[in-house]
Amino acid sequence: MKHIVFATLLATSVAMPVMTTSAAAEDAICYNCPPEWADWASMLKAIEEKIGVKMPHDNKNSGQTYAQLVAEKASPVADVAYYGVTTGIKAGNEGLVEAYKPAGFDEIPEGLKDPEGKWFAVHYGTLGLFVNVDALGGAPVPQCWADLKKAEYKGMVGYLDPSSAFVGYAGAVAVNLAFGGDLSNFDPAINYFKELAQNSPIVPKQTSFARVVSGEIPILFDYDFNAYRGKYEESGKFEFVLPCEGSVRVPYVMSLVKGAPHAETGKKVLDFILSDEGQAIWTNAYLQPSRPIKLPADVAAKFLPASDYERAKAVDYAEMEKAQAGFGERYLAEVK
Repeated sequence: MKHIVFATLLATSVAMPVMTTSAAAEDAICYNCPPEWADWASMLKAIEEKIGVKMPHDNKNSGQTYAQLVAEKASPVADVAYYGVTTGIKAGNEGLVEAYKPAGFDEIPEGLKDPEGKWFAVHYGTLGLFVNVDALGGAPVPQCWADLKKAEYKGMVGYLDPSSAFVGYAGAVAVNLAFGGDLSNFDPAINYFKELAQNSPIVPKQTSFARVVSGEIPILFDYDFNAYRGKYEESGKFEFVLPCEGSVRVPYVMSLVKGAPHAETGKKVLDFILSDEGQAIWTNAYLQPSRPIKLPADVAAKFLPASDYERAKAVDYAEMEKAQAGFGERYLAEVK
């Protein structure tokens, strides 16, 4: 797969009718739409204001979303689901989702969508370190994955549980590739997490933006968009570090749930999210949209230089999905 870079081409405009909130609101359920993650709060607000669809916040992670879809397969509750790309691939393979191609689907790069529309990228993130500089106790801002094993960061490093949360698994893939592994050999990642365990890491299962902002977790394996949100929107000093050894850039995807109770409403939601207006909302949250629209200049200027992002690579996401369960089992058996 070709290396994914910042989208810098103007997208062909995707026309989409906009519904005012004067129309009767419809209801839909989205699994894994947490308000603190990727600024879903603004997206859900826009969905209600622009197309008249109310969707409640939902704080599941990718693994929990998949498990719920499996449990409810005979009687679905959700209409749409959002998750890391590997979970989306798995949901498609297991027949949990329905093929649907929203307007703008054809502009999503190949490899970042199921050809039939069972899942498709809505935005990208790059894995790195979300650092609360004020909470480091005078220690320098770490610049490399290897730095986190130093005694001066004992009890300061957090990462989401890679056996459950997709961002945790993506972090494991990033570390694994950084230290010479590949998607068929996770020994470097297992060894890294074993060594990091000696430094008393914090391993939550859920999105932890607020815990970084409060200083409870001074350094978190996280995406650039969360770190930039902290840096530019929170009081205090925050940084995003793209580690010196390299990292990965990965998409988050969405699907229409098979047998969704409000399928037509779910389709409207997905159409809006891939529209020019919907994609622009992601850029306000420091995300790179899946369709090739130009990042606003003021947003682009807030990212690390493009030269730094050259260290972030794309991977074979289908192979990444195949390896996920095996890695999770190894992590639980050998690290946790």
